[in-house]
Amino acid sequence: MKTSKSSTTLNEKDAIQDMLESEKQLISFYATALFEGSTKSIRKQFSTHLQGVADNQYCLFSQMSSRGYYTPTPAEKGQIDMINETYKKQEKQLGGE
Repeated sequence: MKTSKSSTTLNEKDAIQDMLESEKQLISFYATALFEGSTKSIRKQFSTHLQGVADNQYCLFSQMSSRGYYTPTPAEKGQIDMINETYKKQEKQLGGE
């Protein structure tokens, strides 16, 4: 089966989306590594890398948003309040207050 170049090339939106998804995975990996690091120096390195990946992720998000590829729906105040209340209850259960 012959494929054309256009069917095998990512368009700009798909390419940025793919990079964004990769950055999200890296954030997850670095966060896990940071929490499991056994020395201050390795934790500091993971923390530095985590911040760098978070910065990259935000840059990609900003690019998608400015080009109209990603338009998050703003959360309603009621949703935010409900989530805050849920976390406050969990924090109390864990002895955080």
